[in-house]
Amino acid sequence: MSDKPHQNLAIIGHVDHGKSTLVGRLLYETGSVPEHVIEQHREEAEEKGKGGFEFAYVMDNLAEERERGVTIDIAHQEFDTDEYYFTIVDCPGHRDFVKNMITGASQADNAVLVVAADDGVAPQTQEHVFLARTLGINELIVGVNKMDLVDYSENDYKEVVEEVKQLLNQVRFDTEDAEFIPISAFEGDNVAERSGNMDWYDGKILLEALNNLEAPQPPTDAPLRLPIQDVYTISGIGTVPVGRVETGVLNTGDNVSFQPSDVGGEVKTVEMHHEEVPKAEPGDNVGFNVRGIGKDDIRRGDVCGPADDPPSVATTFKAQIVVMQHPSVITAGYTPVFHAHTAQVACTIETIDQKIDPASGEVEEENPDFIQSGDAAVVTVRPQKPLSLEPSSEIPELGSFAVRDMGQTIAAGRVLEVNES
Repeated sequence: MSDKPHQNLAIIGHVDHGKSTLVGRLLYETGSVPEHVIEQHREEAEEKGKGGFEFAYVMDNLAEERERGVTIDIAHQEFDTDEYYFTIVDCPGHRDFVKNMITGASQADNAVLVVAADDGVAPQTQEHVFLARTLGINELIVGVNKMDLVDYSENDYKEVVEEVKQLLNQVRFDTEDAEFIPISAFEGDNVAERSGNMDWYDGKILLEALNNLEAPQPPTDAPLRLPIQDVYTISGIGTVPVGRVETGVLNTGDNVSFQPSDVGGEVKTVEMHHEEVPKAEPGDNVGFNVRGIGKDDIRRGDVCGPADDPPSVATTFKAQIVVMQHPSVITAGYTPVFHAHTAQVACTIETIDQKIDPASGEVEEENPDFIQSGDAAVVTVRPQKPLSLEPSSEIPELGSFAVRDMGQTIAAGRVLEVNES
């Protein structure tokens, strides 16, 4: 780990706009990927008739992805700049990977939106911007990529900037806070070094913009919330739940409660990277042992919190959702699967309370009969079995979710309020 402050950076945008190439270029320019690895990828890319994919190959090191030429999983890659130590959350652009995008973006502090100069705003550009907004990313750096394909034309750049500004205004993103940079990830223009091809541009280059991001405040002062990913039995220790601290601090000796399983006890040990540690903070992946907790008492999807301020368990909850795709319409009584933190629970949409204009956030209609693709709405939801959630205004890390059905992500949303009884 670096002693610089840490940032999670989501790279978002339409599938063919050059996200992977940009990530590869960033890793290469910051010395995170050695020259010989790039060379190796270059040879391999040329053999497969995909010359120019070498930077993308750095990210897509899964064989299957190479064959398909698409990014599937979220690859976590790290690089250092003068100011920060970044973890890149490379978000896939394809429709069926939107769920990854949701779990990925909700962990990101800031985002780089990649828009190709020769293509402009595409359907997924809109979807990703909308999701980033719904999931609480506040600051965007917009990389107008592939400038080499439009002969570094200032007019083409300005046209794309205007298009993106309109899109950002629609979802109420403050365009004043967005930084627009003309780049070529493939050629390296304006990524780590100022390009000689665009004398008309005098703003920040990409690495400068990344260095200028505001440092995120780790949510250490919020109450402890640690969603459980797995539960192991380890000889000599006993039951060891494993998960990532989302908010607060987990200390040895704390009295904790697991919800919705509703069991608790005292934390005996906390382990990180196979070493015992006195405490764990937000972002830390830990295994820990709690006195009196057996393997069958808790499960994936439980959330661990302080015994005197336990995680909320929703009998029903109110949420704002955005419907991204659904073959027909969604009405009251519909029961898809909600994915929230590590939990996956079938939930029934009991009532559709309001339909909202996704552009302005204004209420369009009270108690509509149905909602469909492209709509935003406030709904009341009843989980089919107990589910631990928090209002996103209080603990955003436990307040966002994806809705899946028929093998695809149909909606994303955030929790407005939780009714516990």
